[in-house]
Amino acid sequence: MNIIAFAATNSTKSINKQLVAYAAQKMGGATVEVLDLNDFELPLFSEDKEAELGQPELAKAFLDKISASDGLVISFAEHNGSYTAAYKNLFDWSSRIKRDVYAHKPTVFLAASPGPGGAASVLDAATKSATFFAADVKASLSIPSFYDNFDVEHQKLTNVDLDAALTSALKTLTA
Repeated sequence: MNIIAFAATNSTKSINKQLVAYAAQKMGGATVEVLDLNDFELPLFSEDKEAELGQPELAKAFLDKISASDGLVISFAEHNGSYTAAYKNLFDWSSRIKRDVYAHKPTVFLAASPGPGGAASVLDAATKSATFFAADVKASLSIPSFYDNFDVEHQKLTNVDLDAALTSALKTLTA
């Protein structure tokens, strides 16, 4: 099984990158490629830019990665209750090329925040809109108070209940 995993942010120090990397390690028996959105940086989307540039190769490459996978794990960072600008921009470019961005793949959505909300707003928005873009969301999980529940030095969840919930969510991709 080939899984594409990524944090929906361009921050190099993102807790969501740490979470998705940890999730990737927990997927024994699968080949997991962890993408970095910085490898898909595009100009700010607008219809004018689209008319000028057409369909950017980086957006096509992103869609190709998703299409070639057997499943997706995405960890959403939350900026002011919504998607990061980097993810939203890549998503906007991609959806103009192919509305079914998620390509009907089984998907697990994650989110983490340093506060008690666990990025629940963006996770809720992503989950509610996913079917419009052909995601088969099998599970979603929010990790609140990240630094209280994740050992940054050892790169692992320390909260036993959250770790079990993550394991269970990831198993839905192979069920």
